[in-house]
Amino acid sequence: MYDAIIIGAGPAGISAALYAKRANLSVLVLYHGESQLGKAHKIDNYYGFVDGITGAELYAAGIEQAKKLGIEVVESEVTGIQFETEQSYSVETPGKAFSGKSVVIATGNKKLRPAVKGIKEFEGKGISYCAVCDGFFYRGKRVVVVGDKLYAFQEASHLAPIASSVVVLTDGKDTAEISALVDGAGPALAGKITIDGRKIAEITGGSSVGSVVFADGGSIPADGVFVALGSAGGADFAKKLGLALDGDSIKVDQKMATSARGIFSCGNVNGGLLQVCKAVYEGGVAGLSAVEYVRSLSK
Repeated sequence: MYDAIIIGAGPAGISAALYAKRANLSVLVLYHGESQLGKAHKIDNYYGFVDGITGAELYAAGIEQAKKLGIEVVESEVTGIQFETEQSYSVETPGKAFSGKSVVIATGNKKLRPAVKGIKEFEGKGISYCAVCDGFFYRGKRVVVVGDKLYAFQEASHLAPIASSVVVLTDGKDTAEISALVDGAGPALAGKITIDGRKIAEITGGSSVGSVVFADGGSIPADGVFVALGSAGGADFAKKLGLALDGDSIKVDQKMATSARGIFSCGNVNGGLLQVCKAVYEGGVAGLSAVEYVRSLSK
């Protein structure tokens, strides 16, 4: 049982971890995939770097700093966050779940839309970004999941017992990873999920989604389209936990507390100024707020 589990190893997540660790909390940082910071060619508007620094260098330095302080840093994809008890949460990764008294979401906002005609037009009319939130509305209906990795598999797995059919569309990307995940799930689940690797051209319908049209001219009927590209981001976790959102951003108070007790959020996932300086500040506040919260549990 960790005192604080931080999801994300960018400026916000590492800052939260540093403040929590220095207050003598047991801290775990989980991160996965490429950081938006790592894509920055040069950062020359951040305090203390006379000649600037690349995003990749700053990102790596933050992780190294956390490790040197004794913070446990694990590279693993977080697939879900669940309420465990009244005073703890379970943070799920492939093959293992970690328990924490508090959770800090610092993933950045990873919501991705495929460049497909009809996706934006049908949002709220058959396009969804959360199977846990909206799967109930597609009982006995035909649904598709757009994605090619673990996140798409998790969404398809949730929908399989509910919908009449589930087709995972990789939109022209390699089907090997998602196929291996489905095959490894056993015959009960594998028999309910099919995979189609064709390139998507358009989502069509009337008042709601009706079909998916492929670049080769073919099509399949669909009552719902669930978008699950890349890894789950902060907004995805928030929706599954029922946290208050403002669009795709998590709503927080001045202490970076979300609408759920013991869950804090910081950095780009909160919206606003998408800069390192803001992420570091909010991470520091979130870390200290987690400390205050964890200490209150023992009073």
